[in-house]
Formats: sequence, structure tokens, C-alpha cells
Amino acid sequence: MTIHNSRAADSANSSAPELSPSDIQGVIDRILAKDSAVETKSAAAGDSTRGRALALSDSATEHSAHDGEQQDLEERRALRRVAGLSTELEDVTEVEYRQLRLERVVLAGLWSEGTAADAENSLKELAALAETAGSEVLDGIIQRRLKPDPGTFLGSGKAQELKDIVTATGADTVIVDSELAPSQRRGLEDIVKVKVIDRTALILDIFAQHAKSREGKAQVELAQLEYLLPRLRGWGESMSRQAGGQVGSASAGMGSRGPGETKIELDRRKIRTRMAKLRREIAGMKPARETKRANRHRNSVPSVAIAGYTNAGKSSLLNRLTDAGVLVENALFATLDPTIRKAQTEDGIGYTLADTVGFVRSLPTQLVEAFRSTLEEVADADLILHVVDASHPDPEGQIAAVRTVLAEVDARKVPEIIVLNKADAADPFVLERLRQRESRHVVVSARTGEGIPELLQAISEGIPRPGVDLELLVPYERGDVVSRLHQEDAEILSLEHGEAGTRLHVKVREGLAAELEQFVTNG
Repeated sequence: MTIHNSRAADSANSSAPELSPSDIQGVIDRILAKDSAVETKSAAAGDSTRGRALALSDSATEHSAHDGEQQDLEERRALRRVAGLSTELEDVTEVEYRQLRLERVVLAGLWSEGTAADAENSLKELAALAETAGSEVLDGIIQRRLKPDPGTFLGSGKAQELKDIVTATGADTVIVDSELAPSQRRGLEDIVKVKVIDRTALILDIFAQHAKSREGKAQVELAQLEYLLPRLRGWGESMSRQAGGQVGSASAGMGSRGPGETKIELDRRKIRTRMAKLRREIAGMKPARETKRANRHRNSVPSVAIAGYTNAGKSSLLNRLTDAGVLVENALFATLDPTIRKAQTEDGIGYTLADTVGFVRSLPTQLVEAFRSTLEEVADADLILHVVDASHPDPEGQIAAVRTVLAEVDARKVPEIIVLNKADAADPFVLERLRQRESRHVVVSARTGEGIPELLQAISEGIPRPGVDLELLVPYERGDVVSRLHQEDAEILSLEHGEAGTRLHVKVREGLAAELEQFVTNG
């Protein structure tokens, strides 16, 4: 993917010294030698990600033994989109086996703040989103502009340049790295003459592809309808009105006369009706989640939520910690439905680990609202493992984007541990910079297992532990009480067998302390 930057030099510097032919040849030789070294290194490493968006990990080893059989991944990859294939079927029997043609897209973005590197990183992330959605990214363009053009988002000259790129590359879609107003989308489509979608529509499309559970599908559909409602466009029959009054022989008599309702108005009404039904369905699913959460609270089971930027390695980390076998794919928003697994500290304290939906810069507000019930798992947690891709070009930007969404769901008050993942692929200088920036951190690699013992120790120290200190004397005939104290919500500090029974020094939670009152001694 080539990225064109519109910040061109104003004019050539006439005072620059001219290079001799030997100097020019020396520069060319150095460039060719550098390119050759890079190609040799890539070939030696068996690089299979050439041509892919840099926002996706370059790791060729995608899974570890802790990720399980990954049957969901095989199902997702059963119908692969490939470049160069036509969707026209020569034989009707091919319908079950056909492969879908990749959409050929060109990206467009604005650089209105930050550095040029920030703007290019944002466009590379958009390229990764486009590839995840099933597109082939052909080219990209960035314009330096203080604010978007109200009519076409890009300036008129840059929009014309975009049209030329679309024509030259044979693209059929333009993706804009921002949310477009309906008028901007319409104006840009009139110029480039191909379909134009924005970042929000692209993310919603990815969510629609990857949602698996009934609740997840309902949440995504609600978000899509909220996005679609103000963007409905109509022409021709869509703007015609239902006939009222004495029109032809279809008169309905009194009470039906008037201007009637246009088809686009009817469509809007149907969308609002569907949205109301989806909200009721999602509200009906909420009690089940709340009941499970209430059971964990009643049993005083600490909860740990894994949150972070998309493709930071949250599912890989959950698999490494619990052998959950959750789907792991080198793609953005690979998993959407939350997964909760039981875990235990080395000293026997039980807790739950919840893998949540990934976040992204400028996460559409429709998705935040639709997935609020899912994100409540993070807000209600006792500890957040904030997973960061330390090998990403802008890890600080990822941290800021995630914390913005956490603030929207009232989760900033929850204690947080920054988990710097992909340490095996990260720059040591970046890791040190992040260590200095974040006081509470752990450096790990979910793929190799590096730093996992330190992370488990940090979780053990971070979760709420039993706080009621008791000295107990339990008669030998009450072995059930001793067995109960060996479970996950109690901590045995000392145990001694005497003549009268078993003496224990324990720490328990308040609910259990009331049950043990008859066995309490004064020491």
C-alpha cells in the first residue's frame, strides 16, 4: 500500500549543491544494498505478511499450544475472500464452493492534528480494518488540512486527485478515516464515482461478520440501524407518496385523503420499530447476565477483566492463563462475545477472568451504547488487566483510546495493571519508555510465556482477598468445616491438630465468618 502525503515541497531549493555522477551512484548503491538486506532477512524469516497492513502483527507464528484446536477459526476461514476471482458462476453447482471477490479499496484521511507519523499510523490502522473486513487495499492518501471540507470532506483538488487514483487502480470503494456526514458522503461519491464508506461503517461491518452469540448479533444490528437511520437516501420510487383521496379507482374514501407517506418515511418508521424491538430483546437478555454477576458477588468471587486495544493479544493472554481455547486470529475485532473462565492463585484464592470486546481509536458511539451491557463486565470488575501491544508503532495512543472508552462506561475507578504484551517482538527502548510512563505494569509475551509468572503474582496481589482474621477450633467430627475452609474463598494461615480438634488460623470473607462464629476461640 502506498500512502501519498499532500504536504509537498513548495519549490526546489536552488541553493542546494549539485551531486556528481559518482555521488549519485553511491547513494543508489547504498539504497539497493539496504533493500537487498531487508529482502534477505524477510526471506530467511519466511515472512508471509508482506503486503499486509502494518497495524496487524508481523508474527508468523499465530498460535501457541495454549490456544487449543481453534475450530472456530477454521469455520471463519472456510469461506475465504481471494483476489482476482470473479463472483460470476459458470456452473450452478459452484454455489456451495465459490470464493468471494475482494473489494478493491483506496483509503483517504485528514491530518488535522498531531504529527505526520500519527496520521500515517491512523491510516495503517484503517488498512488493517479494511483487510479484516475482507478488502484488498490498493492505495492511500492523506491531506494536510485544519478541518474537513463541509461538502466533500477532502478539498476539491484532493478529491479530484483521489478520483484519479481510483481510476488508475481500478478500485470500487473509497474508505474515509473519519465519520462522514451524509452530505459529505454524497458529495464525495459524486466526484469519485464509486462507493464511499466511512470508518464507522467499516467497524460496524466487521462487528456484523464476527458476532456469534444471540446477544452480540442483536447489539451489532442495533448499532447498524442507529447509524443507518439518518443516512437513508431515496430517489425515484422511494420519494413517491402513497395515494390518498380520489385517485383512480383506488379511493379509500374519507379519512385517507392527504399527501400520503413517502417510501423513505415508511422505511424510517420500519427501522425505528425494529430498533425498539432490539432494545427490548437486549433488555430481556440483561437479567441473565446480571444474575450470574450477582451470584459471583454473593459468593464473593473476585473478578478480573481483560481489556485493551483490538489485536493487542487479549484472547491469547486468556488462553495462556486458563487454557480457554478462545479463538485467536491475527485480525482486528477477531472476538466480540465476552468469555469468562475460572482461575486460581497459587495459594488457592479463586477468581474469574473475563475477556471483553476490543477497543479502537474513535470507537463508534453506537457500539459503545449497544455493547454497554457487555462492557459492564469491565466496570464491575475488581481488577482490570489493560493489555497493550508493545510492538505497535503508537502504544501510548492505544492506552489513551482505551482509557477514554473505560471512562465512558464508568470503569476508570477500577484498579488497573498495564500488561505490555508481545514483548518478544517489541523494541526494548519502547518497552523501557512504557515502563517509565506506567508505574503499575507487567511485561509479558502471551506467545512465548515470558512474564506470565510475574503477571499471575500481580493478579494475586491485586484482587480482593479474605479480610476477616479468625482463630478456630474445629472438632474432629466436623470435618466438613475444615473442608469448607480449603475452598477458594478462604485462606488458611496455619493448621494444627490437637487433642480437642483442629486449630486453624484463617482469613475468610464476611459471609463465611458468620457461619464459623461457633468455632471461634480467643486464642
